[in-house]
Amino acid sequence: MNRALLPLLFPIALAAQQQQQQPPADLIITNARIYTVDEAHPLADAMAVRGGKVQFVGSSGGVMALKGASTRVIDLGGKTVIPGMVDAHGHVDNLGLALRIVDLTGTTSYDEVVARVVARAKKMAPGQWIIGRGWDQNDWGDTRFPTHEKLTAAVPNNPVYLTRVDGHAGLANAAALKAAGVTAQTKDPDGGHIERTADGSPAGVFVDNAQGLVERVVPQPTRAEVKSDVQAAIADAQKWGLTGVHDAGASAQTLEIYEELGKAHALNFRLYAMISDDSATFEKWFARGPLIAGYDSTLWIRSVKLYADGALGSRGAALLDPYTDNPTTSGLLVSKPEHLEAVAERALKAGFQVNTHAIGDRGNRIVLDAYEQALKAVPVADHRFRIEHAQILSPDDIPRFASLGVIPSMQASHQTSDMYWAGNRLGSTRLLGAYAWRSLLDNGSIIPNGSDFPVEEVNPLISFHAALSRQDAHNWPPNGWYPEQKMTREEALRSITLWPAYAAFQEHIMGSLTPGKLADFVVLDQDIMRVAPDPVLSTRVLATYVGGKAVYERKPVVP
Repeated sequence: MNRALLPLLFPIALAAQQQQQQPPADLIITNARIYTVDEAHPLADAMAVRGGKVQFVGSSGGVMALKGASTRVIDLGGKTVIPGMVDAHGHVDNLGLALRIVDLTGTTSYDEVVARVVARAKKMAPGQWIIGRGWDQNDWGDTRFPTHEKLTAAVPNNPVYLTRVDGHAGLANAAALKAAGVTAQTKDPDGGHIERTADGSPAGVFVDNAQGLVERVVPQPTRAEVKSDVQAAIADAQKWGLTGVHDAGASAQTLEIYEELGKAHALNFRLYAMISDDSATFEKWFARGPLIAGYDSTLWIRSVKLYADGALGSRGAALLDPYTDNPTTSGLLVSKPEHLEAVAERALKAGFQVNTHAIGDRGNRIVLDAYEQALKAVPVADHRFRIEHAQILSPDDIPRFASLGVIPSMQASHQTSDMYWAGNRLGSTRLLGAYAWRSLLDNGSIIPNGSDFPVEEVNPLISFHAALSRQDAHNWPPNGWYPEQKMTREEALRSITLWPAYAAFQEHIMGSLTPGKLADFVVLDQDIMRVAPDPVLSTRVLATYVGGKAVYERKPVVP
């Protein structure tokens, strides 16, 4: 043998020997196209899993050295594998609730909303509440808020309350108004607005904090129903390739249910739960301290969820200047700035992250200001505070995200849902700071992506597609809406894998298919990193794995 080759061959032989000395894998994936989202080894065709973690990523030939007598080997026939997708902003129990109440998503007229409620009323006893969610007047021919008369005439004997798609407005019929005791004399609450008729009577729609006037008398789900909703929502998420979600506002009861399921080893999901704004729940958890990677790395409770303003669709988003299509309002602040700053300071002292809902440019500025003051009072280097949505930004505030270390947690599918009417609300100038992904990225931010389900559909590939194309499912508009704000395809993949992990302090154990990290991955029927943008939306999830175990497998279609 040529002695000159020995220094080159020795490391190869040593690596092979070390690999042979490893214990056998539980699962081996071969003949796949694996996008690891690991810069050190971005593409592979095989992977081994042992003990719920990635053991090896490399070639199909090399991985077989880890095959043992009980190793399961799956030949994927060239299918695509990506890390488990994580929705960085969803509402778990609300999704479960939406799966069992009247579904109003996709309605194209008020008449269609009423028809769906009438169909449900036929199955209900008189006096029983009918609850629904998902209407959006911007999708109707008449884009004004509806009034209750038509709903009242069609369903006079049941109280009805229908939440708008974004959760920031609700429509009540006369029976619900009577049950709530809401009359012309009822005043608008702080941070809320009651739509009224000419004589001052409630027209039926309640915006932001005004919703509480009706919601306080709506029968609440039982604990058993909430638990069932949570389990149904997780199962639904898994079929879309989600291996985890950041639950953007969990109640004390929901947190208890998560822990109950975790103790019973019944989650099979990575839940990053944000504690909803409630003083008693804050007191409890700030005293207890963060829960990190609890119950076999299925549950994290180490963040809080605050609210600055409302939503753009219901004109509740707080703007620096009045709405273009209604100059009488600049939106609503649902929390006082002093509250945001005070909670942020307490959270920093207790070791909790703060994530605040802000949509309008004024709402975002108020949150950035509150964060800045809190961090001066309680300096913490790696706080990873977040603004949830960050939809409309003043150009002056875009660089502040990176300089303050604040993460813009955004939902790309909101852009493709809102682009048809956002210009009417904002005018052309403010649109330059709307859904400004490229501007934020170029200023040093990362953008964890989500859906805000059930506001948008659960499928994370909708937001992946929107991020790279800024187009809807019909390829409109050509080249995308404000295309200069697109993400690259690689950024779009990180936005649903590694960046949510970073935004939850999980990047060392999740977000990429790197040896030693949790073996959460998804098998897809086509290569979303190479097909044209349009076919991305037709991609089917073939299997979802959490910790190396299949939690969802697509059943073959029987002819």
